[in-house]
Amino acid sequence: MYDMDHRLLSALRDCGTDPRVATAARALSWSGEHGALWIAAGLVGAAADRERRGAWLRGTALTAAAHLASMGVKRIVRRPRPGSAEPLVRTVGRHSFPSSHATSAAAATVAYGVLRPAGARLVPPLAAAMCVSRMVVGVHYPSDVAAGAALGALTARAGAAWMMGGRVDA
Repeated sequence: MYDMDHRLLSALRDCGTDPRVATAARALSWSGEHGALWIAAGLVGAAADRERRGAWLRGTALTAAAHLASMGVKRIVRRPRPGSAEPLVRTVGRHSFPSSHATSAAAATVAYGVLRPAGARLVPPLAAAMCVSRMVVGVHYPSDVAAGAALGALTARAGAAWMMGGRVDA
């Protein structure tokens, strides 16, 4: 697992040598700090979709809760960030497991995906790109991203009935 993690990270990090890829990866990483993009998306959804405003706000709360959970896990696990190459971005913290960007992205995908159609169509590709960006910029191993995505998806799925006011179309 360790060797695979390093090899995948190296291959994705090499993609960052293309200036266009590096710029996109930096932008995604920046927008995902503290779950900002996903929280903003949830608030926009709540403002635009009056009929499901409560569900959007609860989905936003689930996304934020998932992000906070990942920060708690980081404090327990304390895995250092990759150090084999200079990262393309600065990070807020020193620990990499799990990826909080991946956690909030996956939570938003699950939570907002229930609020079709925009959430189900727009969020998943952007969330996937954000997850990959964290490896391209060199601040997470693939296992950090996978664990973060799993934590986010599980957190949002666990709160789906609450989010939808007791009903889930799954």
